[in-house]
Amino acid sequence: MKDRKKKRISPWVAVLTGVAGLVVGGGVLFAVMWSSLGGPGMTLVQAYQIISHRFVGDYDPQESLEATLGAMVDSLGDRWSYYLTPEEARQVKEARQNSYVGIGITVSRDSTDGLHIQSVTRGGPADEAGIQAGEIICAVDGVAVTQENREDSIARIKGEEGSVLTLEVQGSDGARRSVEVTRKTVHGISAQWHMMDNGIGRINIYNFYSGTAEQVRTGVEELMEQGARALVFDVRNNPGGYVTELTAMLDFLLPEGRIFVSQEYNGKETVYTSDASCVSLPMAVLVNGESYSAAEFFAAQLRESVDAVVAGTKTSGKGYSQMLFSLQDGSAIGLSTARYFTGSGVSLIGTGLDPDPSVELTEAAKEKLLLGQLPESEDLQLQAAVKALHLEG
Repeated sequence: MKDRKKKRISPWVAVLTGVAGLVVGGGVLFAVMWSSLGGPGMTLVQAYQIISHRFVGDYDPQESLEATLGAMVDSLGDRWSYYLTPEEARQVKEARQNSYVGIGITVSRDSTDGLHIQSVTRGGPADEAGIQAGEIICAVDGVAVTQENREDSIARIKGEEGSVLTLEVQGSDGARRSVEVTRKTVHGISAQWHMMDNGIGRINIYNFYSGTAEQVRTGVEELMEQGARALVFDVRNNPGGYVTELTAMLDFLLPEGRIFVSQEYNGKETVYTSDASCVSLPMAVLVNGESYSAAEFFAAQLRESVDAVVAGTKTSGKGYSQMLFSLQDGSAIGLSTARYFTGSGVSLIGTGLDPDPSVELTEAAKEKLLLGQLPESEDLQLQAAVKALHLEG
């Protein structure tokens, strides 16, 4: 629970209070401010002014502000719009660059007993120190990780480049060890690829943020040079990302035609197209319920344009794109500002993408997949996709 601070007027509240005072001052200025803020905006100003001047108890103005903004976004009834505190906004912006100062791990926020490591960036500090996906961080610099201090523990793992931290790590056998890790700039790997034994190239795409399209292009070209006879793209558990990365990827892979349509809040429609240059190989895409936004759209457009096989389970059904608006105190609002459609005008809103073949994984296999530890021989969705490609040999 956060410490309660004595009542004080935050800079944001002070600005609102000043605006309210000016509004009360005269008819012309009142009309100008009213037309700018509108009735609901003025009500918000009034409420903050009353609380800041009349409330008898102690409260934290920043906490009150964050709760208000969060509730305002929640009231839209849009599951894809969201509010981020200043720290959350900083982390999101950093992650979307696919480059940050840290140790190169992704941890689960759902567990209660330590920080469960979901993935380790190859070549990053944690990887070099021998830390593996599936292990648990029990303490950071001597401070035990508890359910109450989980977010603080995650924040303490970050720091200045070149600084050292000590982690207490529990292995899969239950044994604990102390590991020293030196923080450095980690360039996130958003795509990886390799040639499978059957001559099919597999490309895992982990997000659609900065630099991903170029990584995927490099991977596809390398696999083609190695003689790949088909390509399988894996976008399972992919959160999506930028339209620019998505359309660049589709343009590289697909023949001439419409590949993406965006309809903005003001009615403006933008149509994205692909040129005639393309990759002429059979393709398949692996998806699941955690394939969001650009990830499920990627699969939908490949199926629509070149009849790519889509295997796995039904996707999330997201058909809105969001813009991240930064606020004065460093917080941000991610707001749905446009609807998007496939080149032929199909929306995935509320329906998602139905794979064919549809194949479910066991819970154990899903956990292994999330940790990057599912052998290809045990991956039923991958095997179904390969079979559906109908390749000889």
